[in-house]
Amino acid sequence: MKILRNLILAGLLAGIVNAPLFGQCENWNNSPKKEDAENAHVNYRQYLKGKEVADLEKMEEENFKVAFAEWQKAYTLAPAADGQRASHYQDGRTLYRAMYNKATDAAKRKEYADVIMRLYDEQIKCYKNEGYLLGRKGYDMFYMEEYGRTQATFDVLKRSLDLSGNNSEYIVFDPISEMVVQKYQAGEMSKDEARNINIRLMEVLDHNIANNARLKTYYETMKARTEITFSAIEDEIFDCAYFKGKLVPKYRENPEDHEVIKYIYNKLRQQGCDENEEIMVELKAKYGTIASAINDSLRQSYYVDNPAVHAKDLYDSGEYSKAIEKYREAAEKETDSSKKAEYYLAIASIQFRKLSQYSAARDYALRAARTRSGWGQPYMLIGDMYATTARTCGNDGYTRGLAVLAAIDKYAQARNVDSGVADEAGRRIGRISGAKPTGEDVHLRGKAGKTDVVPCWIGETVRLPNL
Repeated sequence: MKILRNLILAGLLAGIVNAPLFGQCENWNNSPKKEDAENAHVNYRQYLKGKEVADLEKMEEENFKVAFAEWQKAYTLAPAADGQRASHYQDGRTLYRAMYNKATDAAKRKEYADVIMRLYDEQIKCYKNEGYLLGRKGYDMFYMEEYGRTQATFDVLKRSLDLSGNNSEYIVFDPISEMVVQKYQAGEMSKDEARNINIRLMEVLDHNIANNARLKTYYETMKARTEITFSAIEDEIFDCAYFKGKLVPKYRENPEDHEVIKYIYNKLRQQGCDENEEIMVELKAKYGTIASAINDSLRQSYYVDNPAVHAKDLYDSGEYSKAIEKYREAAEKETDSSKKAEYYLAIASIQFRKLSQYSAARDYALRAARTRSGWGQPYMLIGDMYATTARTCGNDGYTRGLAVLAAIDKYAQARNVDSGVADEAGRRIGRISGAKPTGEDVHLRGKAGKTDVVPCWIGETVRLPNL
């Protein structure tokens, strides 16, 4: 019995779909079959009242058959019902949409979809309200594979927007936005047309957000989604003025948010905004200040684990004593002997060249030499110290010459342990050799071939030439 009942229902629905819809605006008020039409209306309404399409899809087949047959009778006798209600058109679309959703045959789905569109057209003809109904029709077309993102669908939605204006229903914004972006990217719509439609959509959305208290939340959601959809092409279709209007208010809402300021400033620059404009100058200054503060914070955090980097930055800023402290910290933490030696030598160089702390500088240079064997640079530095201070290490040419001999000894030591500095060591020796003690001074003091101690801070013992 159930199989037979299903076959009967399928045949009935097939016959109904293939039957022509009258498309007239007759109502039952002056109809000789008024009572039959009203009874059919009441009979089917009891099945549909308060029901959505999804509910009808789950309805028992027998009940659906009865509801559909009674609707068909009511619609046939009086398409426009009592002339005050469009329920026969609306309910017909609900019934057919349930059938459409359940159908698996492509041809049947196309038939049902076409009937739904016809019912929209008939309601528009009889009950007007074209803008609203075209919006609903276009929405259905967009989500039906038989129409989808076709030009026909776009034309219906665009016509709805033009007619409804600020009264456009919120459901139309997703389909229109997506199709505009698609058409523009496919080269089927000009930049001006895409921009103008976007501007109109935003005007309608803003109007409803401000004036439609009941549905405000829906329009706010649609505005956010529309902005996201158009973000794919907004860089191409809009200029600086648009982005200022869109982004500057967001900056005013978050005047201290670094990420907001960074994004807005860079975006406005990309869109060709004049950097001499007041808002651009303000954003640039704010961005620079906040970026500097953030960078300082990040830098300080980085310095904790990288004291040698901190030391170099302190040196570059002229804070030599603090730089030495950080190099000491770096040396204490360092396990690599070569790097540790470099930090010691850096300390020695600062003490010598920037603070004139010669004895301390020599101590750190020697520490560097002990830490890294075969490295001539520490001895080169000590040689430079001796050569530089030779002029102040005595009252006569002989004593000053002793300091020069000490410097030559260090350059020679550097050359002996490190071939990498041999050439430079030789050049430095050549430059200062003329300041060694003269043969006459050595002879007068009886120091030929003997040793002597360099005066002042150097205190090194040097050997005089054997004349």
